[in-house]
Amino acid sequence: MKTLEEIRSFFENDRFATENAMVIDEVADGYAKCSMLISERHRNAVGGVMGGVPFTLADFTYAVAVNHQEPKWVSLSANITFLGVTKGEKLIAEANVVKSGRTTNYYRVDVCDELGHPVACVTITGYSKG
Repeated sequence: MKTLEEIRSFFENDRFATENAMVIDEVADGYAKCSMLISERHRNAVGGVMGGVPFTLADFTYAVAVNHQEPKWVSLSANITFLGVTKGEKLIAEANVVKSGRTTNYYRVDVCDELGHPVACVTITGYSKG
């Protein structure tokens, strides 16, 4: 099993995630937890957090959960349901495996703010390239 520092080092190459301050907090088999601080560049015209922010965090968290040992999975499809507005200054995403097969998998990623308010639920179907 790779250490958290080895996993973080590998995912530094995910430039969009790292340039948007996404951090890998925890990793286990079929699970990852990532977070990010909200800045002004993440806000839309009316001051709320742009919908792509929790979606991108969820997608990155899925990628960490499935690729931290052997990078071979890609997202095949994803669906986001927005549950509420971000009230805090930090988003936290937790990816959990629902089903994992040889060539496809299915994950649920819950995104909330640091105050515990649910922001979004994302379901992702993945495909194995190897």
